[in-house]
Amino acid sequence: MRQKRRKPNLRTGRIVCILTLSIGILAGCSDTAVTSNDAKSVYKDQAIPSVKAFKVIKQKIGDPLERAAEVQSSAQFTVVAKASGDIEQILKKRGDMVQEGDVIFRLKSSEALVQRDSAAAAITAIQESIEKAKIKAQRETENQRLEMSNAIQKMELNMTTLLRSYNKMKNDYDIGLATKAQLYQMETQMMNARMDLDQLKKKQSQLEPIDATSALESQLKGAQVALQQLNQSMQNLEVKATVSGLLTEMSLEIGMPVLSGSQVGIIQRLDPIKIKAQLTEDETKLVSGKTEMGYLLTGNKTKFKGPISYLAKVMDPESKSYEINLEVPNKDILLKPGMKLKLQMSDDADQIVVTVPTYSIVKEGEKAFVFVLVGDSVEKRGITLGRLNEPNQEVTSGLKEGELVVKTNPGALVDKTKVQMTAVEEQ
Repeated sequence: MRQKRRKPNLRTGRIVCILTLSIGILAGCSDTAVTSNDAKSVYKDQAIPSVKAFKVIKQKIGDPLERAAEVQSSAQFTVVAKASGDIEQILKKRGDMVQEGDVIFRLKSSEALVQRDSAAAAITAIQESIEKAKIKAQRETENQRLEMSNAIQKMELNMTTLLRSYNKMKNDYDIGLATKAQLYQMETQMMNARMDLDQLKKKQSQLEPIDATSALESQLKGAQVALQQLNQSMQNLEVKATVSGLLTEMSLEIGMPVLSGSQVGIIQRLDPIKIKAQLTEDETKLVSGKTEMGYLLTGNKTKFKGPISYLAKVMDPESKSYEINLEVPNKDILLKPGMKLKLQMSDDADQIVVTVPTYSIVKEGEKAFVFVLVGDSVEKRGITLGRLNEPNQEVTSGLKEGELVVKTNPGALVDKTKVQMTAVEEQ
């Protein structure tokens, strides 16, 4: 009786289990299908992230770079006394502005005056002697010419007499009253007289005036040179400014003796004038290649410009800096030695540069990167950074104006990642 009752119960239990298992399997299959679709959707969203970007623009990164500078004279010229004497008059004092050719002070020298007067007197005496010698030489020359002329006349008369005698002798020879030897002797005498006459006439034509002044003229030249030197010495008693500028380092008093060749002052040339500054290595690179630079005076908002006359190529080992000089016109003496001013190493236009927000920059060690949108993906691009002016920083290379750069969570991106751009915003 008990066995018959158990069999139906076992069969019923099996059916219930089978039904329960079937329902569970169907339910499980349905849940698995839903979960798989959701996973694909989530994976798709994670593979193509949405990003926001900004367009690269140029904007002002800051004010022009400035460097403190000092005004100095462009050149210094030593004032030297060229003559010895005692100071007689002082026309310019220390700290005065002088123009080229201005008399600074005058010297007096009794010895120089005596020497000049003696040299002038010597010249006068020599000139008088030369005039007398010329008159005497002229008279002697005229006398010589007169004597020679008289001698020629006498010889011409003698030639006439000899010619007559010769003709008579020839006639006598023809009629036999004279011998051939006598005729030959007369002919020889006549020929000798003719040669003497010709020689005397030649001397007359070559007769030159008597030179009695050459020695005196040599003396005159020497005396004139001596007087010229003494006159120059007298002119040197006036000490003049050789250039225009500021007279400094002159401490003289009237009556003070001054020796020839001694330094009595310094003239600092102020037009043009020099502006000098010391630059760092980066600043030197910034101004390299420029031919002029702006500068500002203290308390003056007007900006001036001046040509660069010198830029050191080698660092000064003591100051660890590079010297730069500007040589600028200073006609109105607006700039004076010792004044302080500021050099502008860059212009306002130099401050308009390509910039990016600092939060868009990814740094890996000393290298810097940004992610640039190229089509539907991003490019990890290395950039070179310049000046910083929060929240923006200058980019000196690696980016161009107008490119799109990712601004949302750039640190989570990798190169060539595909993205969806949702918006283009301002920097």
